[in-house]
Amino acid sequence: MPASFNLPKFEKWYRFPEGTKNLTQRAQRKMKKVIIASLNPVKINSVKIGFEKMFPDEEFIYEGISVLSGVSDQPMDNRETLAGARNRSKNAKKEIPDADFWVGLEGGCEKVDDEMQGMAWITVQSNQKIGKARTGTFYLPKKVAELIDEGKELGEADDIVFGHTNSKQKQGAVGILTGNVIDRTSYYVEAIILALIPFKNPELY
Repeated sequence: MPASFNLPKFEKWYRFPEGTKNLTQRAQRKMKKVIIASLNPVKINSVKIGFEKMFPDEEFIYEGISVLSGVSDQPMDNRETLAGARNRSKNAKKEIPDADFWVGLEGGCEKVDDEMQGMAWITVQSNQKIGKARTGTFYLPKKVAELIDEGKELGEADDIVFGHTNSKQKQGAVGILTGNVIDRTSYYVEAIILALIPFKNPELY
């Protein structure tokens, strides 16, 4: 192994399964490439955690990119939010076709009985199939909902109401409201895992 080989830097970008001890064997194993249709570090980290929980014996390399969602900056119903996630994964595939998976994440809101819900959709696309799942749903405080009705995005409304800065790239609304019992990363991870079910069970889908 060349003396200049920098293991910490290498493992920053590549994930190896636990118990793989031979570095040469690690480097020779085929790594699957995952393109994440976002530059938000919370979303990128959530995708990494989800893939590695579902496929602990696989090796992945990840890349985040910015692509258009094809929907409004703040999707305002379930259908628009799902369309945004789907469009992001499709556009990521068009942008970087040489990969194994393309992941779209889209956060949205929806009015239900004069109250406003927060949720998100995840889509995972391969060359063979598409997996999708929705996160849990929670109700937004009235002041946050009013700002969204005025045209603010959820993250911007959270920052105004709670006095935070760039909360959408940190704990998010769900983290603020639960006191980080559920932060934005863990909130996404479960839905990413659910979206990966068809890939975990290809004989069933």
